[in-house]
This record gives sequence, structure tokens and C-alpha cells, in this order.
Amino acid sequence: MITEEKRIILKNGKEAVFKTAEISDAEKMLSYIRQASGETDFLVRYPEEWTSSVSDEERWIKNFRESENVVNITCFIDGEIAGNCEIRFRTGIKNSHLAGIGIAILRDYWNLGIGSLMFTYMIEAAKNRGTEIMELSCFSGNKRAQHLYEKFGFRTAAVKPNVYKLKDGSYQDEVYMQKIL
Repeated sequence: MITEEKRIILKNGKEAVFKTAEISDAEKMLSYIRQASGETDFLVRYPEEWTSSVSDEERWIKNFRESENVVNITCFIDGEIAGNCEIRFRTGIKNSHLAGIGIAILRDYWNLGIGSLMFTYMIEAAKNRGTEIMELSCFSGNKRAQHLYEKFGFRTAAVKPNVYKLKDGSYQDEVYMQKIL
């Protein structure tokens, strides 16, 4: 699904453009997610696990642009990708009331309000769709993210122990959170 482009002035005075990525952004998208995965242990994959080719990424972008069940919003600053979020609407009879979300922002762009803007857009999209419950999962140690999610009304619904094993051998629990709309 293609979203309307929005331009916002961030806390640092720079203009951010929030829009659906274009197929021509595929190489930048791959570079962005690999970088984001290397900046924190709180994403599901490490950078070397992103083995998609540019043509794979082009197909992925084409698919979400054409889907009525996915909203993918990318934040561009000075033409570069600062972050990305996605909401996937479920379609089955028993779970079409649910939508799952994901988000990642590059470290250089933390604390500028990008995450809050993305959550505002995703919640608006979910309400417009008639979604009843939004859901997400995060690492138990990611207190910054949990604070953001709680700010937008998400509450912990379950904790699954030891879901993620990091390179240093330590474990992180998976925190499953929901927001009732």
C-alpha cells in the first residue's frame, strides 16, 4: 500500500520525509537495515544475516507497495534512510482484527521524534483499517523501545524467556505487547 508523503521538521531542525519506499530505494534499504542491525543487539538479525540481494529487496518493496495488507513507511533525511516501520494487517477470519508492527531507526537519528511520528502514522492506519488490536514483540533489555511503546498505549501481554541468544552467549526474553484500539 502506498501512503501519502508527509514532511515534518524534526527536533534538530532537519526536514524528514515519511513515505513508502520506491523500488529504486532497494539498495539503500538493504544498506540501512544492515547498518541498523549492527548498531544494536535488539533487532532479530545480525548484519551478516541480511543476505538478500538488491533484486530480492526490489521484489519485497514491490510486494508491499502493491499489497492492501501492508503499510511500510520509510523516513528519509537528506535523501538517506533514517528509519523504517511497517504494519501488517492480518486477513484470516479468526485474526483479521489484529495487525503486527515493526520498527527500526538508525542510531544517528534516535531522540529526534521519528519513532513517535512513525507510531502515530501506524496507529492512524490501523484505526482507518478497523483494526482492533495492534501487536509487537521486542527484546526484554530494550527499555528505550518499551518506553516508546508504552507511551503509545502498548501493554505487555506475555514474556517468553530466552527467545534470543546473542553472540556473547547471553539470552534475552521476548516481550509481546498489545495495544487495544
